[in-house]
Amino acid sequence: MEIVNPCFSVISNYEVMESLKTLKDTKKKYGLRNLATITYESLQYLEDSQCKHQSREAILAFLAEVRQLTCKLTTTECLMMVNDPPMSALHIQLLIEDSEERLSEEQVSELLQIVARHFPNSPTDNS
Repeated sequence: MEIVNPCFSVISNYEVMESLKTLKDTKKKYGLRNLATITYESLQYLEDSQCKHQSREAILAFLAEVRQLTCKLTTTECLMMVNDPPMSALHIQLLIEDSEERLSEEQVSELLQIVARHFPNSPTDNS
């Protein structure tokens, strides 16, 4: 596996999982003895996480809807919400820096609704 441009963009856990599945399915060996183990262990972890239930379309729709909110979330904050969809207001506080100052209660509630709409397999607790 070759990294073409390490500073190009960030990718979600879903995209990592899809890339590893593709790598696992190729017959080509890259000369790294531990690559199969690393691929297997990483896939095991990712398949036990939320990204197993996500799709590219759901992620794109989620990001488009989040961008329409009046609060401005950073790319990193959006990525963290995709990788670990928030289940509660407390969870949002942990993912978004200074969320108490940046987000109103209505915006937090709206974010939780957006998560529930696009990632329905994540357990939501609107407390």
